[in-house]
Formats: sequence, structure tokens, C-alpha cells
Amino acid sequence: MAKKQKKQEDLKPPDWMTTYSDMITLCLCFFIILFNPDDITQAQLDAITESMRQASIGSSPGGVTVSVGRAADLGHTVSSLPSATPGRVMGDAMRRAVSLFSPEMRSNIIKITHDERGLVITLAGDAFFNSASARINIEETRDILLRVATYLSSPELAGRKFRIEGHTDAVDVDPAGPWEDNWHLSVERSRAVLRYLTALGLNENNFQIAGFAATVPVASNNTPEGRANNRRVDIIILDAGHL
Repeated sequence: MAKKQKKQEDLKPPDWMTTYSDMITLCLCFFIILFNPDDITQAQLDAITESMRQASIGSSPGGVTVSVGRAADLGHTVSSLPSATPGRVMGDAMRRAVSLFSPEMRSNIIKITHDERGLVITLAGDAFFNSASARINIEETRDILLRVATYLSSPELAGRKFRIEGHTDAVDVDPAGPWEDNWHLSVERSRAVLRYLTALGLNENNFQIAGFAATVPVASNNTPEGRANNRRVDIIILDAGHL
């Protein structure tokens, strides 16, 4: 009986393994926190997933890399995948935008997001325009637009294309006013922002403009707060697939 009990004790892992397991778990959590999804493209994620899948079934003699190089040095190279540089640049650009416009983000004058189109700088319509107007409130927003122009002309965004999209709420325009409809108003607000940015020295050939009226809401049009969120102008730093 004593011999059997001793065998069972021998099967127990040593005490140091508990501490070691805790340390490995903490390291894993640390690197997950450091991971920034803005620094990696979908193609790279797909490559990593495929590499792990092939490794698990033992069908690949080498790993999958997203860098271009000699197969002998890099293993199984997927040369058609894009470079990691664009994803890294956009990640850096987003961090700089958040830092540059943090006061306006706290007051909801500007929002910084990223979607399938690219990096989006959203200007709150009510802060930049009077009601039913396409004239920019320069007195209140000059400093912000100067920073937007400086940001868009920064070296890290050299060669990038931009699109300015105007959006309105779902309330019809005044028939006696200057606008035929919300389409007209949304386009003119986009044009107003473009004219101001080009007056500050940006090349208009790098821009596209569009007006979407109330067709792309980000909130419900049933409340004043929702309608205010929908009245906006998006300045988009376009990803390569949305030029």
C-alpha cells in the first residue's frame, strides 16, 4: 500500500511548475496587451492562420512569411501578400491623429475611427456648420482645420488619397431654402471642406468628394442626439482597395 502511494506521489508535477505556468500565462497576457490590430493587415492575419493550420497537420515544410525574400532563407514565402508597411503606417497615422485631436475627441467635435474604407476623421456637422448652411464656421473651427491640413500633409501620409463625405440627418430641407434636397446640402458641405483644405495648400488632385444625404446614418434619426450624430463630414484616408 505504501508503495502504491509513493507511485502516485511520483506522478505529481514538481511544485516549481505551478509558478512557471503562472509566469508563462502572465507573459502571454502581457504580449496580448501589447498587440495592436492596427499594425497588421487582414492578409497577414490570414497568412498566420494558414501557417498555423499547415503546421498542425504537418503539410508544410516551412512557415508562411509575409516578407519577400529568398525561399531558402525565409521558408515558404507567399510573395503575393502585401507588405506589412501599409498596415504599420496606418497604425502610426491613427495614433498620431488620436494624439493630435484628443481635445476635440473629448468634446465630441471630432471622432477618429477605422473601417474598411480607411482611417476616418469625422467632423461634427453642428460644430463646423450652421443649421442648413454649407458655410464653414471659420471663426470657431479655424484652428482645428489648420491641424487637419497639417496632419493630411504630413510625410507619413505622402502619396495617400483622401475622400470627403458629407452626411445629413433625415429631416427634409426647407423648400424655401437654398438647397434642393439633402443630397445637395451634403455635397456642398464636402466641397466647402475641400475648398478650405486646398486653400491651406493641399493638392486637390489627391481628393475625392461625395454626398450621401441621410442614406448612411450612424445613429437613429428618431432622437435629436441621433440626428446630431448623423450630421457630419467624414475625411477618409483611403486604403489602397478603396481608391
